[in-house]
Amino acid sequence: MIVRDFNKIIKTERNRVVSDAKWSSVRMLLAEDGMGFSFHITFLDAGSEHTFEYKNHFESVYCIQGTGSITDLATGRTHHIQPGVMYALNDHDRHTLRAEEDLVMACVFNPPVTGSEVHQADGSYALEDS
Repeated sequence: MIVRDFNKIIKTERNRVVSDAKWSSVRMLLAEDGMGFSFHITFLDAGSEHTFEYKNHFESVYCIQGTGSITDLATGRTHHIQPGVMYALNDHDRHTLRAEEDLVMACVFNPPVTGSEVHQADGSYALEDS
């Protein structure tokens, strides 16, 4: 059984906290945990806009707090994000996520991330050996 305390991670396990321009992510589960997926709590700053395309990963995201929108760049369709809304990038969808307010999101990645990934120029993570 794996039990982790978010509050302890952010204070003592900085290797599990990843940040970039206008967002940060607390990695509660990583590839090294052997679960077949990773689980993160991600924070996006109000007014920020992020374009991603996870070519090597599937991602599911659940909004805990805040409002924003996500645009599917293949279709141009935009969806409102608010607490209780989930989206899943089941086709490695290139998308733009906009935070109207500070967003708090619970995210699951498959395959799991290792924690050392950085976004490439196209908004994806390279597939790393886990």
